[in-house]
This record gives sequence, C-alpha cells and structure tokens, in this order.
Amino acid sequence: MLDYSCLGSLPCRPNSSSGFKACRGKPPTSPWSLSPARRILDISIALLVLLIFAIPMGILTACVRFTSKGKALFSQERVGRNDRLFRIYKFRSMINPRENEAGPWLTESGDKRVTPLGWWMRRFKLDELPQFYNILRGDMSLVGPRPKLPQYTSSLKMPYRPGITGLATIAFRREEEILRRIDPQRRDSFYANHIQPKKAALDVCYMRRATALSDLHILASTILCCMMPAHSPPFVHQNPMTPSTKVDLPSEELRETATGLAEPG
Repeated sequence: MLDYSCLGSLPCRPNSSSGFKACRGKPPTSPWSLSPARRILDISIALLVLLIFAIPMGILTACVRFTSKGKALFSQERVGRNDRLFRIYKFRSMINPRENEAGPWLTESGDKRVTPLGWWMRRFKLDELPQFYNILRGDMSLVGPRPKLPQYTSSLKMPYRPGITGLATIAFRREEEILRRIDPQRRDSFYANHIQPKKAALDVCYMRRATALSDLHILASTILCCMMPAHSPPFVHQNPMTPSTKVDLPSEELRETATGLAEPG
C-alpha cells in the first residue's frame, strides 16, 4: 500500500527494476545535488518560509505548550551528511517523548502517544516547520533523504544533506498505516528489513539523478500532498499510478541497490 501517485514522471520510477539498475553507472551525486546554486535555493526558500510562517509558528508554539505537558519543541540527534550528527527540531507532537529512549520511536496510525494537536500537525506536516532552521544551519536541504536515527543508518557515509522531503518521503507518506498492521514487537525489525531498504534505494537513486527541475517537482508534490493528505492530486503527474502500486523488486536486490549506489561510481 505504498503511494506513488504524487511522484509523476520523476527519475527512478519506483516500480521499475531497470530504473534502479540504471543508477549504478552514475556518480554518487548529480552535479546539482552539491552545487552552490542548490544551497542558495535552500537558504532562500527557508528564509521565506520562516518569515511567512513566523506568526503561525508562534501560535503553534503556544498551542503545543498549553495543550499538553512538555516543551513546545522536540529535538533529537540525527545523522547528516558524511555521518555528521546534528540536532533536528520539530514541534512536539507526542506526550512526553524521551530523546534517548531505546524503545519504539516508530509511530503507527492511531498511536496513543500522539496528542490530538500533534495528530493534526502531523497530518499537514506542520510539525516539520522548525526544520527550516536546520536548513539555514546547513544541516539539511529542502530535498533529500529524511535524516535517520543513528540505529537505522548503515556504515556508509551519505555524501549529501538529508532533506525535509524527498522521493521516498512522498512514496511512503502513508508509512504509519503500514506500521499499524505490524506487531509492535516486530515493528522496528520490520522497518529495518523491509521499509528502510526500499526508502534508501529510492532516495539514493534520486540523488544521483537530481536536477533543479526535479527538486521543484518534489517540492510541488509535497505541498499538494500536505494540502490534501487524504487524496492524491491527479494533476501533479503525467502518468497516474494508483495508490496500490507495488514495488516489484525483491528485498535482496533493494538492499544491494541501497548500499551499492552509495559507493563511489
């Protein structure tokens, strides 16, 4: 039940094994991925978003603070470019989350730890707004793989910044619904063995082919998906794909792709 309908005709079609294999012959990153122009675009959009949403973010801060116990902002250590650790910032959407908790960080649809306000913020991705500050700091980019927890990263260094959104982020935007069907005791291992390899393959392959146009396409798709979280906007893509589209690559090949593509080409 992965949702590829918002992706459109972007690089690395998720249901095509030939698309993944074609990435192997390309450099670890596209020229655009590490270009100064991309960094300028990141900073410009991040500043614009923070200015436009300054008052709404202030209101959200007050709402989070006074509707549940705990700080308004939640920070956590994540892995960034070249395995450098950094602190990611979000509006707190759960009841008393513990930063160094060893238990299940993964959340499922209907998770009781999520506050009513947190559920609403997550639905429209408003809890992610403080991450535009991470972009200004140079920790993150607009488009790229989502920054991982240390326990979900491989030993290979990621040569580009993680992003607020990306190819896998859109494809797995209903990830919590998938995890809801998994036994809580098996959820972390299921994520590590089945979901994470697929997300890594999608993201790494995309970063090898990323262009300014494809980044803008990802951003437009993300905005529309956030505005209409229960529906897939059909006008985003040229070749519609149903939400039930499945990845036809076996897990072994996906794991090989995810690790192999991260190595120098």
